Amino acid sequence: MLAVVFFWVSFFLLLLLLFKFATAHGDFTLMSKKHVKREEIEDKVVWITGASRGIGEVLVKQLAGLGAKLIISARDEAGLERVKNELSGKFAPNEVKVLPLDLSSGENKLKEAVEMAESFFPGSGVDYMIHNAAFERPKSTALDVSEESMKTTFDVNVLGTISLTRLLAPRMLQRGHGHFVVMSSAAGKTPAPGQAVYSASKHALNGYFHSLRSELYHKGIRVTVVCPGPIETSTGSVVEAIGKKGISEKRLSSERCAELTIIAASHNLKEVWISSQPVLAVMYLVQYMPTIGYWLMDKIGGNRVEAAARKGNTYSLSLLFGKNKSS
Repeated sequence: MLAVVFFWVSFFLLLLLLFKFATAHGDFTLMSKKHVKREEIEDKVVWITGASRGIGEVLVKQLAGLGAKLIISARDEAGLERVKNELSGKFAPNEVKVLPLDLSSGENKLKEAVEMAESFFPGSGVDYMIHNAAFERPKSTALDVSEESMKTTFDVNVLGTISLTRLLAPRMLQRGHGHFVVMSSAAGKTPAPGQAVYSASKHALNGYFHSLRSELYHKGIRVTVVCPGPIETSTGSVVEAIGKKGISEKRLSSERCAELTIIAASHNLKEVWISSQPVLAVMYLVQYMPTIGYWLMDKIGGNRVEAAARKGNTYSLSLLFGKNKSS
């Protein structure tokens, strides 16, 4: 009897969360910050990886409009040039620096990239390093991931990102200030059935950068960890998944995600969550009511993997009941 009461109370709390925050796009602290602090962005040197498409491209365009001095990196040099030519702002497009970069290329190449980035704007080193580049394979079960896929995911999402940070942070320490903005994921805060390796890589990022901030905060180093849920880009490509999904799957626009990310960084927030429902509510449950949150994820886990296999909605509450329409 007690178990039944516990279940229904938990379920009611979940519904209450969904109802109360149905239109929220971020956590409580983030949503209390209404506007970007422009003075924290204007004239600052901002280096962003993964800048040739998706959220990275949108971040670059918004930062250019706020008067940032931009260094844009990705493996796709042609894509970077296209993005640069589409920019407008105080220093854009003419003073935007294109720096092709492969995070899995090894420490020597990353060291060369840091030296170049630090030299682009005389008298000004990198103020903000936005780690946006990421690698993700299509959803699959935790046991079906190949060794090659695991290695590639961790090389880009974890090892390359951390190596770049290790090489850049000493320059920031010499100046007494610097800010790392890390595009993590909701999958780095909750279980992510069908994305086990990707989720593991994002948990690793969260652990490293929160520890880095705690070690170096008194020396002027700031860290903002951003955890987005499912995001839809303006071009129709999707972040957090590969492949086109059904129209019923709710995804936040990349424009809104980028806007909230910049707000978070300009207000020096330590960690923020950005998502539509029901993902945001699930993040709160796992964080503050873990028994219920993990029960919920265990309940939908197998159904979510099956939904992904048939390209259905992988973020629907109907997964609780084993129902999901294919696209």
